[in-house]
This record gives sequence, structure tokens and C-alpha cells, in this order.
Amino acid sequence: MPEDAPGTVRVRTDDLDVIHGELLGIGVRLVRWHAARRLPADADDATVMKAYESHIDHLRAEGGHRIVDVVRLTPPRAGTGRGRRTGPAREDFLREHVHDDDLVRFVVAGTGCFSLHVAGQVYAVLCTAGDLLSVPGRTPHWFDAGARPNCTAIRFLQRADGGAVRLLPDGIASRFPTHDDLLASPGG
Repeated sequence: MPEDAPGTVRVRTDDLDVIHGELLGIGVRLVRWHAARRLPADADDATVMKAYESHIDHLRAEGGHRIVDVVRLTPPRAGTGRGRRTGPAREDFLREHVHDDDLVRFVVAGTGCFSLHVAGQVYAVLCTAGDLLSVPGRTPHWFDAGARPNCTAIRFLQRADGGAVRLLPDGIASRFPTHDDLLASPGG
């Protein structure tokens, strides 16, 4: 989508080859991983990490990621208005920001939309279970898992602080379709 025309979708596809081509053009990598075994919905962090151990070890060696953890966003529980969350709050992700380090995330369960703002375009990458997304450091982006988030992901970090996250003062995220908008629209 052009940054000045948020409703104009240039490419919308589920074809992984087309997606790869679009993303490689901006230096972003998307690959599909498969777990060694099927995971239960309530798998704890250790079980999740064990299921993807060989992939994690390979990626750590390849990218120098010293810290690997599991982040979960879940819908609010009835009566509390709060969901289960490990890691930063959802609101922190919804504003356009940059990380000094590469952003590397593997979606274990659920869905999440990474919107990448590069060269006057916004690439909304809807990731589902099995997707590994690797985005170069300092790429403006935002993340949305929806109003009722259901996303479990493995984060790969080079530093404990996540590489100095900086919010962009004139971020454009609020003008673009949300995770829920993308899933609700035709072809979503």
C-alpha cells in the first residue's frame, strides 16, 4: 500500500513465492518452519522451545541471537478486561517504531500482522503459525495481533534490551488497516 493511500492494496496474496519476491525486494525474509511434533494449545514455554530446538539453534548461530524467548498475547479474560500477556503491551506494538537490531519473530500459534514501512510503501505481512519473519534493523514497522489477540511467538534478540526500540513521532500506523480489518476483508 502506498504510504499516502492506505486503502490502495497493491498486492494481496497467499502465494508464498509471490510474498517471498515482494519481501526479498526490501531485504525481508519470510520462511515456513514445521515443528518436530504437534503442540497442544496450552504448551508451556519450555515445550514450545523444545519443539523448535533445531531451528532455534540454527538461527542463533546464523544471526548471533543471544536471547530467545516466548511472547504470548491472548484475549481479555471474561470480567477482567485483561488478557494473558508476556512481553511488551499490545499498545506498544501498535505505534510505528524501529529497533536498532534485526526483528526476528517466529509465530508458533495464532496470527499477527507486521506492517513494514519501506520506501514509501507499507507491506502488511499477516503471519500465521509456522511463519518466521526476519526484518532488518531500523526498518520502521508496527505489529497488530487484533483486538482479541491470540498470538504466541518466539522472539530472537541480539541484546536484552531488544536493540533500543524508538517510537517514531509522526508514525502512520493509525491510518492503515488493522489486523482485524485485513482478516475481515475479501481475500483475508
